Amino acid sequence: MTQRLGPPKLEERRRPSARRALIVGYLAHRRVPLGFLFGALALWLARPTPVTLTAGGVLAVAGEALRVWAAGHLEKGREVTSSGPYRLTRHPLYAGSSLMGVGLAIASARWEVGLLVVLYLAVAFTAAIRSEEAFLRSTLGDAYDRYREGRLPATSRRFSWRRARANHEYRAALGLLAVVLFLAWKTRWG
Repeated sequence: MTQRLGPPKLEERRRPSARRALIVGYLAHRRVPLGFLFGALALWLARPTPVTLTAGGVLAVAGEALRVWAAGHLEKGREVTSSGPYRLTRHPLYAGSSLMGVGLAIASARWEVGLLVVLYLAVAFTAAIRSEEAFLRSTLGDAYDRYREGRLPATSRRFSWRRARANHEYRAALGLLAVVLFLAWKTRWG
């Protein structure tokens, strides 16, 4: 058996290790339960005021609006699209969720919650995006590569409430409503 001396070749450096791939996969598939855990801790730590609740709530609602817009343009797991917010960013659902998280941090009026949000978004969403992109690349092949490189022709697909509902976006909207109501309760009586 021979060993090659010197630094690894470029393609070897780009290939993720098996251990790293397992960690990314683990975090990607557990981002929702981790989100509930981090969210519960954030709500427990929160000390909202009427001003922070209003400012954070407006930002969180804007994030959910972006998610609804994106969900109404996408057939999840079956295609890539360049309509709606996908003309602006490859990951509008994660961008919307990030706005919701920042809104929660602002509403909570606690720097510790901001730290939790940043930690969760950096770890869980990075892993989820990597995992999703690998899945889309293996499933859609060249169409996904063209999409990533901005070479997919722009489409003029119309927004569809049916698609948004089929993508279960109502769950995020109901979750946001529950969080805002809890923070409002905490502002008044907490």
